Amino acid sequence: MTMKTVRTPGERFENLPDFDFGENYAEVDGMRIHYIDEGPRDAEPVLMLHGEPSWSYLYRHMIPPIADAGLRAIAPDLIGFGKSDKPSRRTDYTYEKHVTWMRQFLESLDLNRITLVCQDWGSLIGLRVAAENPDRFARIVLANGGLPDGSQQMPPIFHIWRAFSKWSPWFPIGKIIQYGTVAELPGAVVAAYDAPFPSAKYKAGARQFPRLVPCTPDDPAASANRAAWKKLGEWQKPFLTSFSNRDPITRGADKAFVGHVPGTNGQAHATIKNAGHFLQEEKGPELARVVIDFVQANPIHPDI
Repeated sequence: MTMKTVRTPGERFENLPDFDFGENYAEVDGMRIHYIDEGPRDAEPVLMLHGEPSWSYLYRHMIPPIADAGLRAIAPDLIGFGKSDKPSRRTDYTYEKHVTWMRQFLESLDLNRITLVCQDWGSLIGLRVAAENPDRFARIVLANGGLPDGSQQMPPIFHIWRAFSKWSPWFPIGKIIQYGTVAELPGAVVAAYDAPFPSAKYKAGARQFPRLVPCTPDDPAASANRAAWKKLGEWQKPFLTSFSNRDPITRGADKAFVGHVPGTNGQAHATIKNAGHFLQEEKGPELARVVIDFVQANPIHPDI
């Protein structure tokens, strides 16, 4: 069955605060995926993957300093989010499809030597893509994320969130971002997170994502995630964790990676203070500095 998609009108994105980046588009599976691409095109790419229910706007305070450091800052909108096309049926969204779409995106740009920066669903997708396509990746920065395979104990707040996303008739994207931050966000910023979602028909992906998190060992994505964990257990390339100290969802999840992933050894794992789940929103420049320092401290061998 052909997927029916909707595309957010361009005027919804006019005059958003601190978001004057150029638009770039690639095609995956017959759909248009939007991405920000700043900095030298021949530089090492820093791939920044957002989660649920945000979009590339989340990285607006990280993109300029990363580009100014001489790196190529790339921040795509996942299918169903931001300026990317949005399948209108919730059943069109699966974990496996999102992994495939992101792999196709990387192939379309022929990205290599990638430093992955991932948070929330950006990590569920990004860590899978990296584990399954390791030759394209040089480093990983995991921030407020994880890779559940159905064996982990999910916090009570996640189950509340999951039920809310399924049953609540009210699904205010911008206010959800606000609930996930410590600081009070300006009204114009909350409205910017709402911009891609003018009505309910644009929110199918945002509604479905919490249902796709593997919470039981027999989940359709559980076996693939277990395989990815095994690959990460052999990952020798640099791997850094940078979690915030006030995230009730992922706080402490970094411990599962440090030690299990060989590439975490000897790295300056960072704690971002006074930030909630969406640490890029609250502490973007600080996290960008962590990423830049990590890249500079772990140069790629010139023969690679």
